[in-house]
Amino acid sequence: MRTEIILIIIGMAVVTFLTRFGCLLVFRQTGMPAFLTGWLRHVPTAILTALILPSLLLPKGYLDLSLQNHYLLAGILASLVAYKSRNILATVGVGIMVMFSLHWAGQWELLPF
Repeated sequence: MRTEIILIIIGMAVVTFLTRFGCLLVFRQTGMPAFLTGWLRHVPTAILTALILPSLLLPKGYLDLSLQNHYLLAGILASLVAYKSRNILATVGVGIMVMFSLHWAGQWELLPF
């Protein structure tokens, strides 16, 4: 491996460690402020939304809100199951089954869309 790559990896590790350790040192004695705790509670939802929505709405690189967008249909049904059941296994199972069914039906031209 080249020396530059190793130095870059070490530098990234040091920066990551210092940012996390710095926050730990600051909030260890004072505690985390309530507004920051409330704000951080929404970060996972925002990140997952930013990761998932483009793949559901832009499967071919452009906005597709039609019935041919199997990703969107499976995502909507999986979202409904997640909202009703709060069960990750059921949510993933329904999403996979819907995608498989739509792909299979589309392959054999059983769907009118």
